[in-house]
Amino acid sequence: MNRTSFNVTCNQCGEAYPEDGLPYRCPYCGGLFDFGSPPPFDSDVIEPEQPGIWRYRRMFGLPEDAPPVSLGEGSTPLVWAKSGGREVAFKCEYLNPTGSFKDRGAATLVSMLMVRGVHEAVEDSSGNAGAAFAAYAARAGIRARVYVPEAASGPKRAQIATYGAEVIAVPGPRSAAAEAVRKAAEEGAVYASHAYLPFDLPGYASIAFELYETLGGAPGAVVMPVGQGALLLGVWRGFQALVAAGRLKSPPRLIGVQARACAPLWAAFTHGEATQAEVREEPTLAEGVRIRHPLRAEAVLGAVRASGGHFVAAREEEIRRGRDQLARRGLYVEPTSALVWQALEEMPADVPDPVVAILTGSGLKAG
Repeated sequence: MNRTSFNVTCNQCGEAYPEDGLPYRCPYCGGLFDFGSPPPFDSDVIEPEQPGIWRYRRMFGLPEDAPPVSLGEGSTPLVWAKSGGREVAFKCEYLNPTGSFKDRGAATLVSMLMVRGVHEAVEDSSGNAGAAFAAYAARAGIRARVYVPEAASGPKRAQIATYGAEVIAVPGPRSAAAEAVRKAAEEGAVYASHAYLPFDLPGYASIAFELYETLGGAPGAVVMPVGQGALLLGVWRGFQALVAAGRLKSPPRLIGVQARACAPLWAAFTHGEATQAEVREEPTLAEGVRIRHPLRAEAVLGAVRASGGHFVAAREEEIRRGRDQLARRGLYVEPTSALVWQALEEMPADVPDPVVAILTGSGLKAG
């Protein structure tokens, strides 16, 4: 394998990612693997003949022999509409092939699985990541088994199964599904985790590249739902790459939104990191962000602070209002996406235009 551009190490002990297999954690210390500094944005190496996000493949930091696994993800439109007294650009990620932004990450993750010769893998998800993984695994000829919370949206569970993946419904909260899949990994299954592994992050970085090219510069702020925080972290790194390449003077402010029913990152940012331990995993309409212990919390919080951004926590009635307000503008999204509305209503006056809000999942997937 050509590893010229592949730079993934453990964030605790610094050990390089093994040359064989697909461990989801460092086998030496149990730490998380992550990329080093990504290659800077370089328009000279964009490959316009490649499908979707893969036009940016040379900026992903994946092994150079990583094959594009594509269903046409990326190049989603910006739709402008008024919110919070200003015109906002809504990045319609729900128009990706399986109906969510997760397709970008699944494409690059499954590409890595193919590099490593994986033929069968397990994953856990509240719905969207599982659907994306099932679709891209099917595209690549990989057998998939997806663990989901028993209360996960019916349309999402049906979607996962229709792609040919085995669906394992786990009683209890979202965290119970995560525990079940880790047990499967301990018994020998390849755990293609979108949370533990970093290989989905380059796919999300492509959102920053698209925004830069479409807007002709950086937005004033980017607002997005946050659960594990991979979307925010990937977008941040995409803008960092643009700054490193001299394309931007500074990145936009990042504004993460969580459901008040389960908002550990908001609590840590607003009231101090010690308060994370007090956060409960209560039921919420925004099932896609019901994550009590985000694995990369430190990195996500650091990105928001470095950008000059902040977190917002939306109550259930605010989530419903956001969903309805977006629908009145022709934007039919699931409740998790609707979190952004509250942040737009609370937007500080000093945030410069344009403001971009990422709509992460389709309303057709809400059960």
